[in-house]
Amino acid sequence: MGLRQGPLEALALKLSYPQPDPAFWKGRKVWLSGHTGFKGAWLAFWLQELGAEVCGCSLPPPTDPALFGLLELKDGMDHQLVDIRDLNAVRQSVRKFRPEIVFHLAAQALVRPSYDSPADTFSTNVQGTVHVLEAARKTDSVRVVVTVTTDKVYRNEEKGLPFQEDDPLGGRDPYSASKAAAEMAINSYRESFFRSSGVALAAARAGNVIGGGDWSKDRILPDAVRAWGRGDTLVVRNPEATRPWQHVLEPLAAYLRLAEALHGNPATAGDYNFGPNPSENVKVRQVVEMAKEAFGSGRVEWGQGTSGPHEAKNLCLDNGKAVRVLGVSPIWSLNEAVNRTMRWYRRHLAGEKAAQLCREDLGAFTSAP
Repeated sequence: MGLRQGPLEALALKLSYPQPDPAFWKGRKVWLSGHTGFKGAWLAFWLQELGAEVCGCSLPPPTDPALFGLLELKDGMDHQLVDIRDLNAVRQSVRKFRPEIVFHLAAQALVRPSYDSPADTFSTNVQGTVHVLEAARKTDSVRVVVTVTTDKVYRNEEKGLPFQEDDPLGGRDPYSASKAAAEMAINSYRESFFRSSGVALAAARAGNVIGGGDWSKDRILPDAVRAWGRGDTLVVRNPEATRPWQHVLEPLAAYLRLAEALHGNPATAGDYNFGPNPSENVKVRQVVEMAKEAFGSGRVEWGQGTSGPHEAKNLCLDNGKAVRVLGVSPIWSLNEAVNRTMRWYRRHLAGEKAAQLCREDLGAFTSAP
């Protein structure tokens, strides 16, 4: 990979294996916001499989069904229903649990709903992030904080070029703007408080995730499964939009590896892109065609990209820093990610248990060369 021998690159060589280290996580106290959501439930499941002691802090599951409930995750963790917009409740949760690692995933995470509820989007994504950072700052057990934002934090002028971590932040829609604003707060806390205290704070920017167990609205593969499972036609609004698609386990592995690196060397604190290689950056149309083939059947109506509020047309992340500094690079191809996602849904619709399906995917991912 052409690694340079600076201090961060030397750490990357030391941490050159691509998967999270079970020995690091066993018995480690981890506080996780957003554990009832799709990505949060997968992360809580993985942390439990690794033997971590987990406290989850979130609103009730946002969908029915929800992966959190299907996996029965609350039986293996400290499960707390807390609104991150409530500073006192968040502070009390963190202070009482006394974690060493904090993962902040709770968010209003969809573009289209952000147009319907912009005030709630900003209060959750900006003020909620500040509350988590403030609670971590006031708890002396915390050594690492990983905040999860999005690939949409960048000022997108539709040039089609991969975004790098030092590109300008921005956001036209309320969701993107709220996440960019949250990143400004993250940087302020890092420079004003955490760096001097030895606490490592990082922002993780990931692309569009797919995987079994997501039932959110306005996400292409869950929408496809709902439509095709009923024999309906899937309506695709923006088939020519390009996104950095990846299986949900890809960014979660990166978050875990990032936390390990931050714990070993706080100098790795900063901003990181986690996305697929550029060749895996494809249009919605191609992903839908792959999903249709993997699902076995399904009708599609292609839109013209003119309905609904504005959404970015092209998104692409440069993941070079993650490869260079953390030794983290994509494991599954897009074809593998789509096939495994649709297989998960097919088997679940046929009556198989979510826990077994998730455990199979996790085992295949962690054993992949």
